Amino acid sequence: MSGDVLFEIKGLRKSFGGVEVLKGLDETICKGDVVVIIGPSGSGKSTFIRCLNLLEQPTAGTIVFEGEDITAKGFDVDRHRQKVGMVFQQFNLFNNLDILENITISQEKVKHRPHVEAEKKAMALLERVGLADKAHAYPSQLSGGQKQRIAIVRALAMEPDVLLFDEPTSALDPEMVGEVLKVIQDLAEDGITMVVVTHEMGFAQKVASRVLFMDEGQILEQGSPKELFESPKNPRTQDFLSKVLNVI
Repeated sequence: MSGDVLFEIKGLRKSFGGVEVLKGLDETICKGDVVVIIGPSGSGKSTFIRCLNLLEQPTAGTIVFEGEDITAKGFDVDRHRQKVGMVFQQFNLFNNLDILENITISQEKVKHRPHVEAEKKAMALLERVGLADKAHAYPSQLSGGQKQRIAIVRALAMEPDVLLFDEPTSALDPEMVGEVLKVIQDLAEDGITMVVVTHEMGFAQKVASRVLFMDEGQILEQGSPKELFESPKNPRTQDFLSKVLNVI
């Protein structure tokens, strides 16, 4: 872990009806971390990061972000989400707005940035991901990979303290996965704090500062990519990696 603590998570539990999906998670995420969460489908990975953005309200436990208990009654969720960006599987772009408008609308309405400043920020980020020529296109005119890069740009434009990615490539055709992962890798190299749920093991090995393995609502093991992928200690981690990597 590096730098200042952003998230301090203690005893995090989440139930849906009678089903407990998260079973008492304890974790710390620091500024500059690139935490990649892996594990089988249904293990609670997406629910975990959705709790960090309060898209899911924890059933029990506390989440402290930048020294503030975000699970406290009366906490300002909207203010929190300005600091914690989220990129989803399904892009969530506004189909009736062009790409530039998709990126400027939140800057203007939430950050109260002047229109010219918001457009300048948007164009700089579009240039960065190689999509400046799509500024006046509509989402329906873009590929899945391009839409996901736009979704990342939209989150970045808000200048969050941390970015959360919920399986950002799972809805993409295989040939489009690389272009999205390259953008996320570039962000990691720039020191942007990220928490990424993914099934892309090569990406996890290359980009993560720390990898968490989750199964059945628990963090069973964590470590550097080298530690986790080359010398997993938990039998369930070993079993999972043997299936996805076919090397253990």
